[in-house]
Amino acid sequence: MARITVEDCQERVDNRFLLVQMAIKRVRQYREGYEALLDTRNKEVVTALREIADGKVMPDDLSLYVPLPGQELPTCPAQ
Repeated sequence: MARITVEDCQERVDNRFLLVQMAIKRVRQYREGYEALLDTRNKEVVTALREIADGKVMPDDLSLYVPLPGQELPTCPAQ
């Protein structure tokens, strides 16, 4: 099994403070009953980091996100 590192996540989100906040928020969601977006048997924090590195979880401010090759950023509908 490949190891996940903070550097892997920083390829998607280049702000360590935001990265930590995203991982904490995702761990809290797991504890509230949300399902993981990836099939893994890792601990919650590792699963959260894997989701961020795989582009499954994105920050609210998409200007801070670097998409995966071939991945398009979601757009908000006009209000």
